[in-house]
Amino acid sequence: MDRTEIIKSIFNKTTSSKAIHDAILLVEDISGDFSLDLGYGGKTIDTPIFTASVGKLFTTTCVLILKEQGKLALDDPLSKYFDSSILDRLHVLNDIDYSNKLTISNLLFQTSGLPDWLGNGRDKEIFLNDDKFLSFEEKISTIKKDKRHFVPSSRSGYSDTNFSILGKIIENITEMSLAEVCHEWIFKPLGLTKTYLPTSAEDFVTKVFYKDELLYRPNAMRAASGSGDAMTTTRELMIFIKAFFGGKLFPEANFERLAKYGKLGFLVMGGAWYGGGYVRIPLGVPGKLFMGKGELLGHSGATGAFAFYHTESELYFVGDCNQLARPDIPIALVVKLAMKLK
Repeated sequence: MDRTEIIKSIFNKTTSSKAIHDAILLVEDISGDFSLDLGYGGKTIDTPIFTASVGKLFTTTCVLILKEQGKLALDDPLSKYFDSSILDRLHVLNDIDYSNKLTISNLLFQTSGLPDWLGNGRDKEIFLNDDKFLSFEEKISTIKKDKRHFVPSSRSGYSDTNFSILGKIIENITEMSLAEVCHEWIFKPLGLTKTYLPTSAEDFVTKVFYKDELLYRPNAMRAASGSGDAMTTTRELMIFIKAFFGGKLFPEANFERLAKYGKLGFLVMGGAWYGGGYVRIPLGVPGKLFMGKGELLGHSGATGAFAFYHTESELYFVGDCNQLARPDIPIALVVKLAMKLK
């Protein structure tokens, strides 16, 4: 079976799941000489998709550009960018206040120990049961009441809070909104005309499935600023992910420092690790769930979007499965593709 037939077979099996109502997959090599797109349920590579946490790669890009400009350092403490109204008792564990010891690196590598503002059932309250917008200050107030902290740098713990704070730091440094910064530094230079961060409830956002229900949640999507709140298309997301790993947005040498990984502990990312702003899924570790060659680098999102680079085959996998109830499906899809393709 040739490469095209392998991809079609895996995609067709994925979309045969009753959980999937529409989906899109684009596979390309580095040069673009090989390009295959497959759609299901009427979806094409130009259909708008919501990035969810794939948008963390946009935030990571902005942080690294600011680093190259000398406007921040990964070891900078958060106290350099926020006053006491934000940092006061932000991270308290066993009566020890770690708030002033937190750094940008802790946020980028998911080692801050801060709880997720979307955790503890709040994601269902904000996204499923309502269409709720939370400001940055409201998110901070929420996590200050949450007691599920861990000691900074002691381990990794996936938290949208980390990237919400990074987004605010980017805004504080540039004196622009994160939407404006992403447009000027990423979308415009790459010619991405259909990629943007929604800034008002009137901005178009796509509908997403939760099981069999199609949800329209413009306020909840907009609330995820910094942690993944962008609209794009599969075609444009492919352009971005190639630029991200190809050194077009910041020097590739940055990856030497970003390639320090901490294991993620929840089942959706089982077998996955978090580096400096992106996910790593190793495929060649004996005894692990995912067996193959090389590794997958990139990100997936809770609504089903994904963008990964496979180091062994040198192929990029980008697309969307549009199912909020099954964020494991896009991970399973890209892993199967990586295991079968050389």
